[in-house]
Amino acid sequence: MSGALSGIKILDLSRVLAGPYCTMILGDLGAEVIKVEAPGGSDDTRKWGPPFKNGVSAYYLCANRNKKSITIDLKTEEGVETVKQLVQESDVVINNFKTGTMERFGIDYDVLKELNPKIVYCSITGFGETGPYKDMPGYDFIIQAMSGLMSITGDEQSGPQKLGVAIVDILTGLYATIGIQAALLERTTSGKGQKIDVSLYDSAVSALINIGSNYLMSGEIPTRLGNNHANIVPYQTFDTADGQMVIAIGNDRQYATFCNILEKPELATDERFITNADRVKHRDIITPLIQEVMLTKRTAYWQEQCNKYGIPCGPIQNIEEVVNDPQLQARGMFVEQEHPVAGNIKLIGSPLKLSRTPVTMRHYPPEVGEHNEEIFNKKDEKN
Repeated sequence: MSGALSGIKILDLSRVLAGPYCTMILGDLGAEVIKVEAPGGSDDTRKWGPPFKNGVSAYYLCANRNKKSITIDLKTEEGVETVKQLVQESDVVINNFKTGTMERFGIDYDVLKELNPKIVYCSITGFGETGPYKDMPGYDFIIQAMSGLMSITGDEQSGPQKLGVAIVDILTGLYATIGIQAALLERTTSGKGQKIDVSLYDSAVSALINIGSNYLMSGEIPTRLGNNHANIVPYQTFDTADGQMVIAIGNDRQYATFCNILEKPELATDERFITNADRVKHRDIITPLIQEVMLTKRTAYWQEQCNKYGIPCGPIQNIEEVVNDPQLQARGMFVEQEHPVAGNIKLIGSPLKLSRTPVTMRHYPPEVGEHNEEIFNKKDEKN
């Protein structure tokens, strides 16, 4: 069965996470992705660990399936010419070098579009290719700090906190994926490619969503609320008799129902708590009242009652519990592949469920230069 992007060929000059995550998504959707590294391997994640399995990094495996690997030395004229030849038969070229690096190599967009006017060229940088920060290196952690994300994560006691994963790289990879597919779609009518300039900084700031909007409207700098929501109450974690869980009340009707579950109907009619705006104003009063009741029963009890009456909730699960979650198992969110070095490997699957052209796991994350012979022989035959 063909994938949604079957027939699309992508030359991937990126490494680490944002770019490789983007191209893995495109590969899952059926595109042919050729991963380019320097001889010996230049994707740093190949060495990030532990854990390793037979020398293969778990970090590298997380973002590089459904790709072929070749090695090219971009510091040589021969290497640059090889890239130019490959670009002529590609639909997309993606890189995440620092601003100006592709120009120094002589394979920037202005050069490549002359060789292939239909090429979609995606540049991922820390701060973008314009503006006063364009030459600064950008890493996820730094961008989390600068973008305001860390300033609103954690609580007043913990201080600023980063998220537990490289969320900015993931967001940027997703935005790059959206931009590439949009450009490919537009190309079907114009017949022309275009350049896409995506930055980690822009992507992180876009994720401020309602918190950013709150500031733009009020002028008030937001504080860290920990697991509490800035605009909704109760929408937070609560301790139970045997653990913790999240209650996410979305409207006043749900709140009234929740008060009945707590066997505290008076909390729904108290004029301080009737509307969400009231509850946000009096969060320091209503929260401990709810917490006191939540401590009287186990998580499973509250989850059962909330599910019964349509109140959004969920337990706080560790990764082992997530992997064994029957819902995720049913959705195919964990897959296995055979790797020639690591043996049997387990990977997180794709969240994309397409009815006619489903994603496929065609190839394990490749070893460095594994497809040199295949790709270069094809190129030589065409020449």
